[in-house]
Amino acid sequence: MKKSKFLTLFFAAAAVSPAIAQDGGSKVFGGAKQFRTWQLGINAGVATPFVFLGGHNDYNKPDYNFGYGAYIQKQITPAFGLKLDYQGGKVSGSYDPDENNQGKPAFNDFSTKINYAASLQAQIDLTSLLLKRDSKVALYVQGGYGLTGYKPDGNKRTEQFIPVGGGLKFKLTEGINLDLGYTMNFLDADNLDRTWFGPSNDKWSYGYAGLNFALGSKSKKNLDWVNPYALMYDELKDNELRQEVETLKSRVAATEGDVSNIKKDADGDGVSDVFDKEPNTPAGNVVDGAGRTIVFPKTVSKPKVEDKIAQWNADFKNILFDTGKATIRPESLSILEKAANEMAEYPQYKFYVDGYTDNVGNAKTNKTLSQKRAAAVAQALKNNGVEASRIKSRGFGSEKPKCSNKTTEGKQCNRRVEIKLQ
Repeated sequence: MKKSKFLTLFFAAAAVSPAIAQDGGSKVFGGAKQFRTWQLGINAGVATPFVFLGGHNDYNKPDYNFGYGAYIQKQITPAFGLKLDYQGGKVSGSYDPDENNQGKPAFNDFSTKINYAASLQAQIDLTSLLLKRDSKVALYVQGGYGLTGYKPDGNKRTEQFIPVGGGLKFKLTEGINLDLGYTMNFLDADNLDRTWFGPSNDKWSYGYAGLNFALGSKSKKNLDWVNPYALMYDELKDNELRQEVETLKSRVAATEGDVSNIKKDADGDGVSDVFDKEPNTPAGNVVDGAGRTIVFPKTVSKPKVEDKIAQWNADFKNILFDTGKATIRPESLSILEKAANEMAEYPQYKFYVDGYTDNVGNAKTNKTLSQKRAAAVAQALKNNGVEASRIKSRGFGSEKPKCSNKTTEGKQCNRRVEIKLQ
């Protein structure tokens, strides 16, 4: 089987291990922090180029050499852990022509030192799948992927390999285990024995015995010795848990009642009756977040500029000047202030300020006086905020009478200042 297929099948099997084991402590749902989940292991044993599954070997007579190893393991659930594993040692063998009629390889024997074989393996504890409370023995299988470095001849080599194996753990104390295991290492090459010979890649196995130490607080149990099924069985019979469940049911019922009340909206304004400050809002009204009707200000249309000019000119009839002068009397300044404020509402328009007189006196003098009075009014408008670029003053004297100069009323009518569009 190819490495990719093997890894897929192995980790798929690991994935179906009891996920409930992430919960822990004295109760199933107590939290993983109530356990010790890290372990450190050391071991020693025998390394040989044969595996118990059989298969072809270039050298048909294996030697049994000293091997050693170490690992660090993270227990994810009681049934599933990940470990970073290291192996070292020597693998050797020889050729016996009288053994199984196998063809002779290039050399009579070989001896290869394995400098390192580092792998990441997943371990599944089969014992934790059983309903047993205080197990002292655990049967496990493991497998993964790794890289190994060795020197079969004059050249150093680094190759991929697949470790597959299993073993037994014996609980000596709460934090120390005896670990007996066997691992078959399938190499992705045919050069471990310095011979490229035969129909298959090389392999070696490692049988070992060692100790496993749990890391962390001694007051906590080891996650790998916890049986979640037994804990769950005990909890389901626990009266305290039953009371908690009944209390939770009551709270859920009360919450459902509160939610039902929140959904009520008698007047249909989109605001719950619980929060509605105006319970009987008429249909169609727009409301705020508290259910109160929003009263929008009515839009007042602005008068046309021509109508405003007519109004200003009517007001300007009340502007008074000192006799024969262009000095505006103080009581008339409020009229100009009001006009200036209203001109600000028509920023797109520019205006003339035109001055006129009656026909009494010298025409030239009258024209000069009308120009000065128009200029005084224009300046007053500017002083009240109208931009200078929007105002120009002109004086026409007695040239454009509006009324007859034959009567006193007519002459008063002609003495005027008016606004016109530019």
